[in-house]
Amino acid sequence: MIATFLILLPVFGLIVAGYACRMLGVLGPTSATELNKFVVWLALPALLFDIMAHTPWHTIYQPGFFWAFALSCAASFVIVFACQKIKGKSTADASVDGVAAAYPNTGYLGFPLLLLIFGKSSLIPTTTATIVVACILFAIAIAMIEIGLQSEREFHRLAIKVLRAILKNPLIISPLLGAACSSAGLTMPGSVETFLKLLGGAASPCALVCLGVFLASRQKAKASELPTAAKMSFTTVGLVVVAKLVMQPLLTWILAIWLFHLPQDLTNMAILLAALPTGTGPFMLAEYYRRDAQITSGAILISTVLSIVTLVAIMHFMQVTPVA
Repeated sequence: MIATFLILLPVFGLIVAGYACRMLGVLGPTSATELNKFVVWLALPALLFDIMAHTPWHTIYQPGFFWAFALSCAASFVIVFACQKIKGKSTADASVDGVAAAYPNTGYLGFPLLLLIFGKSSLIPTTTATIVVACILFAIAIAMIEIGLQSEREFHRLAIKVLRAILKNPLIISPLLGAACSSAGLTMPGSVETFLKLLGGAASPCALVCLGVFLASRQKAKASELPTAAKMSFTTVGLVVVAKLVMQPLLTWILAIWLFHLPQDLTNMAILLAALPTGTGPFMLAEYYRRDAQITSGAILISTVLSIVTLVAIMHFMQVTPVA
């Protein structure tokens, strides 16, 4: 168990470093936003483009892995959404809660964690999972929120708005452009390759530090904005966290083993990706649509802290060891 924890230590160490720098005032109040922009608009797109540009289509196409991961995300979303609707929440608010329960942090945590454990063989599955989360799940969440707000009653207008939001996402465009380069047989010049490697190499450490800064910023905001803890729905946060850290990886394990019969490595990767804590996407949606962001920020913070325990337990159970 200690050996398993030591595998995760460098990953969560970077998160703690970012958290400490923000809490101590080394990084300012806008640092999370600026670091996030660097990761989302430069470093991570460069990494995704580089991966896809050097990967043949037959390697990318892994339908069993795709469906095992995607269906577990969908089930988590639907279950939490239904629970919140039964409680009387609006469609928009229930959608935000649902996506928080189904949105693993594949971009910030997935790449560095799986690269550390499985090596470069994890890059394609992690990219696939990131596309599922950043493209399909994000699109469904936007559509559900828009339907709930009824800002666009005509279907074609709603579809255009959702498509426009997706096409503006660099985490979607970059792997698609990389795949297009791979299909066309294009070879990047040496200088471009070096540029992509340098920029993409910064994605994982910067993303982890950024996550720590973000969590510290939310902690400071809660301290000033919430004089009493009663203003946060602990029941809802608990539901979201349990769905994210327990139900989703369990569903992924069932689907990967019993329905799609994935090989052991792909099964382990799918489960670990599903077991990641809630990413920052749901919080961004809540803020953008002016919904209650306290539940999503609470779910991000609590699931990230608890994932240290749950990921260690899952890795110990699966007897996962890092590559040499």
